[in-house]
Amino acid sequence: MASETTKQEIDYSLNNPDTLTKYKTAAQISEKVLAEVSKLVAAGEKIVDICEKGDKLIEEELAKVYRGKKITKGFSHPTTVSPAAFVTPYTPLTSDEKEAAVEIQAGEPVKIQLGAQIDGFGSIVCDTVVAPAKDQTDDVIEGRNADLMLANYYANELLLRLMVPPGLLATGTDEEKAKAASQKPPSQAKITELLQKVVQAYDCNLVESTTSWLFDRNEIEGKKKIVIAPGDNTKGEGVPEVGEVWGVEMGVSLGSGKVKQFENRTTLHRRTTTTYALKRPSSRKLLSEVQKKFGTFPFSLRQLEDERDAKSGVIECVRGNVFRAYEVVGDKDNSPVARLLTTVAITKNGLTKLGAAPALDLSKFKTDKKIEDEEILAILAQPLSRNTGSKNKNKKKKAAKKEGEKADEE
Repeated sequence: MASETTKQEIDYSLNNPDTLTKYKTAAQISEKVLAEVSKLVAAGEKIVDICEKGDKLIEEELAKVYRGKKITKGFSHPTTVSPAAFVTPYTPLTSDEKEAAVEIQAGEPVKIQLGAQIDGFGSIVCDTVVAPAKDQTDDVIEGRNADLMLANYYANELLLRLMVPPGLLATGTDEEKAKAASQKPPSQAKITELLQKVVQAYDCNLVESTTSWLFDRNEIEGKKKIVIAPGDNTKGEGVPEVGEVWGVEMGVSLGSGKVKQFENRTTLHRRTTTTYALKRPSSRKLLSEVQKKFGTFPFSLRQLEDERDAKSGVIECVRGNVFRAYEVVGDKDNSPVARLLTTVAITKNGLTKLGAAPALDLSKFKTDKKIEDEEILAILAQPLSRNTGSKNKNKKKKAAKKEGEKADEE
């Protein structure tokens, strides 16, 4: 009973500095591996090889932190590499000959998604990189790829600003602050409308049902969600609030943005909280391995001990709703798609990017298109967080970071 009480007393919210440290540690790993995996993206490289290298890097980085501590650590998302028209994360199997042979094509926008978790606090990141040709030296991107990347970047920046609770960063008199705080947050329909203006400036469209989720401990699809350009029978729920962590997703297409299911094998799954008496030994073995290695975070069949066994065992697990299957979905017209996923924390000082793609070097994208809508430009000019000022505080932050690293090594 005593241990049960202790468990109940642990505060896993952002009020506990340990929670933020764990999120940040997971985010540092995610960002570091994302940068390394991005360098592997080039024409002629096999997607499955890049996925395997990414997973190995995550494991290596996780081994360096919280050593000797009784804390679970692992993947919050396997390394996935999605070609041009793919919307959802793609992670082929080595045992599927045809899919294992898929190579990256020069000039295609490739989506890389991956993540780490510490003690159930996961940070997932996704970036889009335009695959260079093997001997390419010029890294300036022009034409429709430039339109796509810029539309995706600015739409993401706008969405992040729309997630800051009204009045949180207001300045002025108490009366002015109170007035700002009394404003209603934008409805999800309004969010879609504003984002559509951004992408249409670049002659692009939002990807149907792009969803941002509330994160929690051991949970990447919480009770709230924001659904952009919702498809049939989908709608968002709830508004972002202080004290929350979200996985914020943006998806933009050079086509209509409508999606369809692709014929590729579904390899990405996640354990649900449903219990079901599995009959097949291969299914029971698979469930046991998944519980041990991945908890309730997404995993690829590629990451399991025996890929072939996993392919047969997973069927009953999905049928019994013990696993959720993430089907391979892509653009309906096979048009190129760009995506971003950022893990953010909303604190009293605004929105902090815990895990994010590296900032886009805007000078490397050439297009004659630009955003001219004044309402959009005004929102984009807003800060994401309050400048908490003094260098002293930054020193404290650095010291805290070092302290966290020291604790990891102990």
